[in-house]
Amino acid sequence: MHIAVLAGDGIGQEIMVEAVRVLEALDLPGLRLDHADVGGVAYRKHGHPLPPETLDLAKTADAVLFGAVGDPELDGLRRELRVESAILGLRKELQLFANLRPANAFAGLENLSGLKPEIASAIDLLIVRELTGDVYFGEKGQRQTEDGLRQGYDVMAYDESEIARIAHVAFKAAQGRKGKLCSVDKANVLQTSVLWRAVVEEVAAEYPDVELSHMYVDNAAMQLVRNPGQFDVIVTGNLFGDILSDQASMCVGSIGLLASASLGEGTKGQYEPIHGSAPDIAGQGIANPMAMILSAAMMLRHSFADETNAQRIEKAVSTVLADGVLGHDLGGSASTSAIGDAVVAAVQK
Repeated sequence: MHIAVLAGDGIGQEIMVEAVRVLEALDLPGLRLDHADVGGVAYRKHGHPLPPETLDLAKTADAVLFGAVGDPELDGLRRELRVESAILGLRKELQLFANLRPANAFAGLENLSGLKPEIASAIDLLIVRELTGDVYFGEKGQRQTEDGLRQGYDVMAYDESEIARIAHVAFKAAQGRKGKLCSVDKANVLQTSVLWRAVVEEVAAEYPDVELSHMYVDNAAMQLVRNPGQFDVIVTGNLFGDILSDQASMCVGSIGLLASASLGEGTKGQYEPIHGSAPDIAGQGIANPMAMILSAAMMLRHSFADETNAQRIEKAVSTVLADGVLGHDLGGSASTSAIGDAVVAAVQK
């Protein structure tokens, strides 16, 4: 069980400590944790946000546990050296094309959502986001128009094989849940989405036990606020998935509670909280490590097929939250280490 531990920047360093403590508390046989630099920390030490030694470790490990990257002091670097490029580089090099982002309401925390408690309590959904296409990886740049105006451009593009493979991931996920899949696109405007919808329909023929529906992204954003309980699994492209998954986190109550898994064709995956490095609170010991800890649970489930210990972590997190051990983002006063202590104690029970 060889895990590459890439804590990264800001609160990534603090929350990773707690996730590692929880993994060690499980007393997993053959657990091996190797640490490496990534993001701004790596740039300052090695001159690149994704140094060769870090990438080599990520490639040889069975799974990658990733904290967060982001350093405002380095925002002026050219694009290929910006710290966020480390995430895109890892996804590309490890061929991680599917991002799974579950959003679940935690009992007793419904009042923390911006939604009415009775609406928030019904949230139990999974967003399957395509990771290696769309405007994030398409042709991009700046140019000058015939009128001499500066113009920026980012090309949105998907081919049918890229759409089909993410659709298969989503349909299989729906089979393991409530059997409902909503494909989100903008087919009334975008040609990319017209193809997306057509290919998803073709793949659906292989999954007759899954109920497929389609929804435009603007309506999906509205429905996540109006009636999020209607969703089981949502599948969408890179740009729309990035936005909708963050929206779903705030419907639950805090971005500090949502984990994610980035997967490829095999069992290797990269597991990380969906929040950023939060430099404004870094070093204060008040970051909520729950999303990082839950990401470790997803790692055990998807990369090591260890459902038992994945559920041990998730049950421990639910118990700690129900007991009122809440971080500052949830209106509590528990420190990062105090939350980690509580989860470790609950896991060991």
